[in-house]
Amino acid sequence: MIHLTIHHIGYLVKKINQAIDEFERLGYTAVSETVYDDFRKVHICFMEKDGYRIELVSPADSESVVAGLLKKYKNSPYHICYETPALEADLKALAVEGFTAIDTPTPAPALSGRRVVFLMNRFLGMIELLETVSLP
Repeated sequence: MIHLTIHHIGYLVKKINQAIDEFERLGYTAVSETVYDDFRKVHICFMEKDGYRIELVSPADSESVVAGLLKKYKNSPYHICYETPALEADLKALAVEGFTAIDTPTPAPALSGRRVVFLMNRFLGMIELLETVSLP
């Protein structure tokens, strides 16, 4: 059984500092510093409003994993992230349901090094799985 909880909505932006300013005008509050993810070559900042969390994602350069998406979709939401206590099991279960992993689980600096993996579905688009924090 798949156990997913919505963690955030990923929002692709060209200029992260300007996007932060604009979201603040809409009443959002930054709940993280802007973090650079060297693996994906993106800048990330989490913001919240009314219990909803968004992740602003901005390519650091043309080699970024989202640079092509930004050219195609411009500034826009582009994925929903789901938190899971069973990353590997849910990844396998989603594959059976028609989701295709487009990368492998890797640590995300903006999420305290927790592993994430992105998947595509031909009817839903892109989702992200985030492993739940393991308690010692």
